Formats: sequence, C-alpha cells, structure tokens
Amino acid sequence: MRVVALAGGVGGAKLAAGLQEALPAGELAVVVNTADDFELWGLHISPDLDTVMYTLAGLANPETGWGVRGDTFASLEMLGRYGEDTWFRLGDRDLATHILRTARLREGRTPTEVAASLAGALGVPSRLLPMCDERVRTVVQTPEGTLEFQEYFVRRGQRDEVLAVRFRGVEAARPTPAVREALAAAELVVFCPSNPVVSIGPILEVPGMREALAASPAPKVAVSPIVGGRALKGPADRMMFSLGHEPSARGVARMYGGLVDGMVVDRADGGERADVEGLGMEVLVTGTVMRDAADRARLAREVLEFGRGLG
Repeated sequence: MRVVALAGGVGGAKLAAGLQEALPAGELAVVVNTADDFELWGLHISPDLDTVMYTLAGLANPETGWGVRGDTFASLEMLGRYGEDTWFRLGDRDLATHILRTARLREGRTPTEVAASLAGALGVPSRLLPMCDERVRTVVQTPEGTLEFQEYFVRRGQRDEVLAVRFRGVEAARPTPAVREALAAAELVVFCPSNPVVSIGPILEVPGMREALAASPAPKVAVSPIVGGRALKGPADRMMFSLGHEPSARGVARMYGGLVDGMVVDRADGGERADVEGLGMEVLVTGTVMRDAADRARLAREVLEFGRGLG
C-alpha cells in the first residue's frame, strides 16, 4: 500500500515511524515542512526535516524527540567560550548533518536531492521529501513584533502570543516533481498529528499543493494533534486559540475541511465525533497518544486500516 504522510515535528515523526514499520520498504513517502528552516553560523538547518529523518532512522533522542540519541555538545560549548549565544542546541553528530547539507546545497544540489542522500546514508527505507525546493520561511506576528519562527519557538520558548502567521516566499514555491509523483501514486494520504498551523499549514500553502492533493484519488486521513483540548507537545493549542481556531479535535477537523475524508481522534475527544461527522468526515476514535514504539505501531496500523475502509 503506497502511503504519503504529511508531517513536521515530533508527533508527526512518531506516526511516520509507525507507518514505516507497518509498510513494506519503499511504500512510504513523507512530505515534510521546510518553512522552519533557518541559517545559523553559516549553516542551513532543517529542524522538521531532521526530526523526521532521525526518527525514521532510529537515531532520534528518545527524551526530546529531536536531535540525535546520545549526542555530545563539545562544539557548542566551544562556541560559547568564543562568546557566541548558544540558544539553539546543536549536538556534535547533528552538526555533521548541517555541515553536509550546507555544502551540498552550495554545490547546487536541490533540497530534495540532499534530503534523499542524507536519509539514504542513514538507512532510511522511506522517501523523505521536502515540501518544495524553494526557500520558504515562517514568521509570526506577536505583540512584541514580527519574529522568525525559531526565534519565537526556541529562543523565546513559545511564550509570545501569536497574532498572525506568514510563510515568506511561499508564493514562488511549487510542489516538487517527487511530491507530485508520490501523491499521484498514493493509495492513502495521512495528515500526521503535527501542528496544523506551522507544520502542516506551510505544506498546504505551497501553491499547487492543495490541487495535487485533490487530484490524488487516494483517501485522505488526518490524525488530530489535540487531545482533550491540549497539544501534547508544542504550542499548537495556544496558537490555534490566538488565531481564532477552536483548540480541539473538532477545530482541527474544521481547518482540514474539504481536504480530508476521515479524522482520527483520541478517546478523550470521542464526544466530538458527531460534530466532526457533520463536517462530512468519517471518524475513528482510538488512543492517539504515542508514548512508545508499541503505541506508534498500533496507531499506524489502525490508521492504515481506517484508510483502507475509506477507499
């Protein structure tokens, strides 16, 4: 069964790993948000892409969900001795990824080509696809002014109220041929439990992406990242609220209205089933919290079975 997953962040990476485990090698393609990419010390850093890649490779730090398991921080400590502000935690093994990515991009390779080479070297059997090859950057408007996404998310600890979100440069972006081909061949498309505003949102804002999704004959299933009115990780609930969306499974379903055929919600939100069905979606109520590998494997199997039923 050929599956395309849209993902970004830790929750999306976990479900993507579960799907990879449940499917034959090569049957999964993961389209990843790259609007949170940024440059630091001359290096091109792709936080969402690397979180997904490390997770699919079995290398992710299990305590944080991002970064490399067992990594050291000697380079960062030395940068601190030189007087640099080390607000973004780059481990030594993680640093190698950014060095190679930056060098290969400067050689003229596309982000899609670089992602494939890095993931392949780490033994990832799935296709890791940036949402586009053009430069797109998320910026958030706050009471303190406009902030680059990583400034808001990491440096300032997500404490600012988000008044608006923009994806700078998205107008010039397009889905890559690899993304279009994956969607055209898909038998199921899964919207992973990622932040609908700043992880899935940028993917959907790439001009032509919604049309490519609509043209795909595959059923589309979304897994809510909101459980009991709260995000399990990150600021999705607060961000949805401040932007005028209800922070609930029902609210996520409304954001995906017209795009998905089925919605997977946690048992804590089973009472919202009728409201979601009223939006024209089938609903699967199950446990969506992925505490360990067994949880993500179970949820992946249930999502695949639900999607087959929709098809």
